[in-house]
Amino acid sequence: MNSHDIALGTLEHDAVMRWRKAERQRLMAERLLLSADERRCHTEVIARHLSDALGSVQGRTVGVYWPFRGEPNLRAWMEQMHAQGARCALPVVIERHAPLVFRTWRPGAAMACGVWKIPVPADGVDVLPDIVVSPVVGFDPAGYRLGYGGGFYDRTLAAMARRPLVIGVGFAMSAITTIHPLPHDIPMQFIVTEHGCSPEQQQRA
Repeated sequence: MNSHDIALGTLEHDAVMRWRKAERQRLMAERLLLSADERRCHTEVIARHLSDALGSVQGRTVGVYWPFRGEPNLRAWMEQMHAQGARCALPVVIERHAPLVFRTWRPGAAMACGVWKIPVPADGVDVLPDIVVSPVVGFDPAGYRLGYGGGFYDRTLAAMARRPLVIGVGFAMSAITTIHPLPHDIPMQFIVTEHGCSPEQQQRA
């Protein structure tokens, strides 16, 4: 690769990142326009689709997330998974530009204030999930996820010795034509919305 190719690649990368920032802001603004009742109804359907897609979770470690900025609130679903014998875990930011750590969570667990004031388990142990349920700001038909721009999920998945089943979760309104994937982007196996599971991704799961 010569210097011209490197410069061109940098320009393309910068243009994609600028586009993603604008698209992220647009999608989050639209998501926050949903009423609390709409979000709750959509989330209940998403939870049912997730349960159907996963089947038995007994003995499996499921990494989920604590809801943020209008994301589907899966806390009740986490309680159901715990009751069905799953070990649930939540992501914890240890430091910037480093992989996330998944820490065990159970109903009634003590919580601490994490990065961006998102609650994280105050206790618990670090675990490697069998399944990761990842919230999306946007997603495309190839299963690529548009997140908040920190790169935490891609960095975490790339660092794992054993790749878990990775499921994106979001509202159907977050679908876009493409996120313009870059080399570091890792697609989800499938995406779950209130409309169901993306069939293209289920075949790859």
